[in-house]
Amino acid sequence: MPKNIQIRRLSRSLNRHQKIAIAGVASLGAAALAFSAVPSSADTTTNEAAVSTAKVEYSNKPIKDVKASVTDQLASRQMKAEVAAKQAAAKQAAAQKKAAAAAAAKKALAKKKAAAAAAAAKKAEAARKAKAAAASRSAHRPTIKKAAPKFYANNLNGWINHALDIMHKKGIPGSYNGLYRNIMRESSGNPNAINGWDINAINGIPSKGLLQVIPPTFSAYHVNGTSWNIYDPVANITAAANYAADKYGSIDNVNSAY
Repeated sequence: MPKNIQIRRLSRSLNRHQKIAIAGVASLGAAALAFSAVPSSADTTTNEAAVSTAKVEYSNKPIKDVKASVTDQLASRQMKAEVAAKQAAAKQAAAQKKAAAAAAAKKALAKKKAAAAAAAAKKAEAARKAKAAAASRSAHRPTIKKAAPKFYANNLNGWINHALDIMHKKGIPGSYNGLYRNIMRESSGNPNAINGWDINAINGIPSKGLLQVIPPTFSAYHVNGTSWNIYDPVANITAAANYAADKYGSIDNVNSAY
């Protein structure tokens, strides 16, 4: 008993390094005893035991190839993800741009249609106002009655009145009394009268008609709008009155052969 107590005391007094050294010596002693106890024919077994009890060394150096391969794979995956994200963003941007263009075109078309409708409405309103104004003017415009054609009797009175209307339009002076007086003196109111005995007849240009006009004078003083027949009563009167106005100022101033 006292002996064991001493050993325990001795064990407690040893430090950590001393304990490790003692354990090592004990191990080496045990190994030496085991080696000496094994026969020579068991070399292989001994070697294998030695190998199995040998310390396995671990390396802290990084495995470059494996690490690089993993890094490349991660980078490739990240790159593919970025490319896919960019493509998706570009596709979305293109879709938004197309939608915006379509909306702008639709808006422009609607604006154009609205402008066309407004222009058509404005034009229709202008036409309506013009029509209303025309109707108003027509309603307030006095109705002008066309003058009925004037009728002249086919006799001396009618011939003189017809000739006077033409003379007034052409600015040829003369009165009913002046015409009537000279007609009665020259032809007695016979439109087919002809003078076959005076100097004009002797010269081959006898006086003819109501106011006994020679053909050269009739042609020279013929009034436009009347007949070219020297025996026509109205044509004969207007030509003679035109000649008298040129030579005497008016047929009213003629009181004898002229």
